[in-house]
Amino acid sequence: MNELTLSAYDYHLPSHLIASKPLKNKEDSKLLVYNRQDRSIIHSTFLEFAKFLPKNTLIVFNDTKVIPARIYGSKIHENLQEGAKIEGLFHKILGENLYLFQFRGRLKEGNRVDFYGITCKILKDLEMGFKEVGFFKNNKALNLEEFLKFLEEFGHIPLPPYLKREDTKEDREDYQSVFAKNIGAIAAPTASLHFSEESYKYLKENFQTTFVTLHVGAGTFLPVSVENILEHKMHKESYEINKNTQEMLEKAEHITAIGTTATRTIEFYARTKQESGECDLFLHPKNPPLKTHALLTNFHLPKSTLLMLVASFVGLEEMQRIYQEAILKEYRFYSYGDGMLIL
Repeated sequence: MNELTLSAYDYHLPSHLIASKPLKNKEDSKLLVYNRQDRSIIHSTFLEFAKFLPKNTLIVFNDTKVIPARIYGSKIHENLQEGAKIEGLFHKILGENLYLFQFRGRLKEGNRVDFYGITCKILKDLEMGFKEVGFFKNNKALNLEEFLKFLEEFGHIPLPPYLKREDTKEDREDYQSVFAKNIGAIAAPTASLHFSEESYKYLKENFQTTFVTLHVGAGTFLPVSVENILEHKMHKESYEINKNTQEMLEKAEHITAIGTTATRTIEFYARTKQESGECDLFLHPKNPPLKTHALLTNFHLPKSTLLMLVASFVGLEEMQRIYQEAILKEYRFYSYGDGMLIL
């Protein structure tokens, strides 16, 4: 298998292994533990997670918080008549009352959409359904606090498309980590969803822990569309690492990243030494991690950059072997599924 060829990252997943909802007890989730030293696989559960970690490891979490970023409205015609139904997905803040949105529904520059009495104006038409927009109430621009309050009140949790269901009120809690703090993500850092208040507290009391912030974008779910993966253009996501965390990362003898987003943030910082900015790091077998020693992650979509990141730790052939083992043992896949710890 050629590790730079997209088709090498494909696999067949029986549909019944896609987890549509989380388990009631988070610690009941399965945990596949892979040791890179001897290529061994242990099948365990998240109840045992901490026992596999070296005592000197620094555990790094991503404390981003998911926004209810999906909103539904209708197009406003010139005669103020209500028009076609429109679905909008917030992506990021671009400036003062300037946001990047993606829409389902035909819209062009100058069009307006009504979302629950708030008017969204299309300011600039971009590619792939993306638009630059502003939000107004009674012709007055919303400030950032008002805009975020509007999303919180009327928005829906933007579940990944492969779940193939509408969000529920339970998803507001289920699709959010217990340590989520900094608002800005439109997808959850899903490895973090495995921790309850109790297990998180235990890790805080028994290991060195710290946080980075990377606001996960919808680009994390975009499939790679080029056969040579080196030609793939990685999406950009906003990140920030405070001074204390920077110092801890520099001094750490061993680092365990909770999730692919924490990994990419750590590795981007290791390469650039920039404390904040836009992360577009693409980890794959030809660009392996430099600073991260262990990774907790979920099981990812075929042909995704997340799968390639896993291969950057273990190699392509071992990644495929691990995934086939997980399928054989009927692990639950994707955002609400089981996890894997790479040591």
